[in-house]
Amino acid sequence: MFRFEEPAYLYLLLLLPLLVAFYLYSNYRRRKAIRRFGDPELMASLMPDVSKHRPDVKFSILLLAIGLFSVLLARPQFGSKLETVKRQGIEVIIALDISNSMLAEDVQPSRLQKAKRIVAQLVDRMENDKVGMIVFAGDAFTQLPITSDYISAKMFLETIDPSLITKQGTAIGAAIDLAARSFTPQEGVGRTVILITDGENHEGGVEEAIKRATDKGIQVNVLGVGSPDGSPIPAAGGNDYRRDREGNVVVTRLNEQMCQEIARAGKGIYARVDNTNNAQRAIAKEVDKLAKADVETQVYTEYNEQFQAVAWIILILLLGEMLILEIKNPLFRNVRLFSKR
Repeated sequence: MFRFEEPAYLYLLLLLPLLVAFYLYSNYRRRKAIRRFGDPELMASLMPDVSKHRPDVKFSILLLAIGLFSVLLARPQFGSKLETVKRQGIEVIIALDISNSMLAEDVQPSRLQKAKRIVAQLVDRMENDKVGMIVFAGDAFTQLPITSDYISAKMFLETIDPSLITKQGTAIGAAIDLAARSFTPQEGVGRTVILITDGENHEGGVEEAIKRATDKGIQVNVLGVGSPDGSPIPAAGGNDYRRDREGNVVVTRLNEQMCQEIARAGKGIYARVDNTNNAQRAIAKEVDKLAKADVETQVYTEYNEQFQAVAWIILILLLGEMLILEIKNPLFRNVRLFSKR
């Protein structure tokens, strides 16, 4: 398995486009200055030793060396030993509503963004647990299979958007069924589904899905996002709001009663997500109550540093950049002149 021990240094790669832009701008200013002195072709004939392409080659080599230097600082490593280890933990499946109503802004910055922040904070608290993610609207599908790779979990979380599912609706029953099937077959481990939704436009089969989950010993907790008073849904690409066929602004409301009923049937808790941190604290406290058992996880226990190879490549590139002259080699020019005679 490949990884970076210090991945923050990879942000230095963002400097490369700036360096390219600066180099192109400098070339533009240089060509503009040459034109002020005379015709470019005439100037080129007066400076036969000046190479047109060698500065570009030297800059490209230097740019590649800078990019590899950021990789070097990030400390690339390869895992050399895969082992199955047992750790005390639980399994959590996040079922996140991504229907268009989750774009409402009665919770700042929006219902969906607030929900994603809560999930990120839950993942940050995990140590030996496993987490998976399911997204749903009119359909439900697995965004992230259950894993103990928290970095990947947060990466997948950032990509979640209502555009992932075109069919609108709130298929809570399908989401709970899919979540219940997503846990590992290991026995004795605490399992919970954290359903995050505004509860609007739910379809049938919710009660049956909850019963199937609780029969397997799976707890269902619910975080209701939004306000019962309702809020309009921002329209895409503008400052207006979504409207129905009659032109009326669509107002989405948190169905708090339904969320409470799901949590009660799922033997979990219900907490309303608003602009405070009360919901985060409530769900974290509930998750901590789950019985922790030995969770088997495959991990790489030994990593070998790979920076030496990168360092050698950088050294070779810098030597090559130093050896390439910006002017043409006079010896080669004299040879060509002699051959013409």
